[in-house]
Amino acid sequence: MGKTPGKSARIRSIFAGPMLHAVKRFVYQGLENCWDHVVKLGVHPALPFIEARRTMLMNLLALPTIPFTLFFCILNACEGRYLLAILNFFNTGTTVAVLFMHKYRMYLGARLVLLVVSVLIYSFSGLYFHNGAEYFLLNILIVSILVYDNKWVIGILSVVVTAAFLLIVFMPQSWYLAPPVPSERVRANVAVSLTFLISALYFFKRIQTDYQLEIEKQRQVLQSMNKDKEKLFSIVAHDIRSPLATLESLLDMYLKGQYSREDMGEAAAVLHEKVAQLGGTLDNMLRWSTRSMKGIQTRPQDFLLAPVLTEVLNFFELIIQQKQITVEVRVPVNTSLYADRDQVSVILRNLFSNALKFSYPGGKVAITASPRGRNM
Repeated sequence: MGKTPGKSARIRSIFAGPMLHAVKRFVYQGLENCWDHVVKLGVHPALPFIEARRTMLMNLLALPTIPFTLFFCILNACEGRYLLAILNFFNTGTTVAVLFMHKYRMYLGARLVLLVVSVLIYSFSGLYFHNGAEYFLLNILIVSILVYDNKWVIGILSVVVTAAFLLIVFMPQSWYLAPPVPSERVRANVAVSLTFLISALYFFKRIQTDYQLEIEKQRQVLQSMNKDKEKLFSIVAHDIRSPLATLESLLDMYLKGQYSREDMGEAAAVLHEKVAQLGGTLDNMLRWSTRSMKGIQTRPQDFLLAPVLTEVLNFFELIIQQKQITVEVRVPVNTSLYADRDQVSVILRNLFSNALKFSYPGGKVAITASPRGRNM
């Protein structure tokens, strides 16, 4: 009986360790998801890259401001500084409103509200209470430069913020409009404002780094797309050059009188058929090339090989007749492939075109195919 409590304690410790670790991981994951959700509030895929990062910067600065200003609102109210408490509460409400405006995609309005209201509140509280709020004006100036591109907006905010900061700093400290806050509070405000400033600059550096990486990624994608387009144009030019040259040669022979009108009349129907086949083939090629303009894409499917070979042979029938090439097709009718049909057609036309080009007149070209793993 004396061994039972020891065993129970060991069992509890064995189960308590993994459970505690799972709980910690669950809590950490939940907090991380909430933080990520708030920081990316209002960011959607259609938003431009730089605007998305600027919105995240505003959210990142607004998020810790809410508990900070709310805490001082309660503290100042308890100490009898009701006006300063009201300013802190109004600042808290403004920051919350900015997050809601981001949620409903009112980005410019949110920035304007936050910057203007913050300048007014920090300028007034710095002049009236000497609480170190003027250092938060430096944050406003830096943030306005980071999130605005309009030089007039940046210029006006710079003049206003600089003037307010200098007025607060150089105003005689013996002239009090209200009892000043404790020096510890001033030091805390200065420390928090500098922390916000460092955070904003660090995040903006991350923005610039991400932006450069995104530009480099897009540049590499464009290079790949250009190479694919060059391949596509080369394939299209190769496939249409040979049959068009044959048609041109036949018509030239007719114009030079090498064909009689009767013979040419009989050949007109054949020419019409071949031109129609060429048009169909061009449609297929252009459809495939258009689909691959953003990079060669493969859409595999099951299809029979024999009909594709028939299209290829019809495409080169005039050349086959001119060079009197014998074509042997040894492909079972039920042979099927799982591949991109248009790409297979392009490959077969390329191979067959080269085979005809390098065959002597009266030669023979054999096309064979057999299922892989027939006995498996």
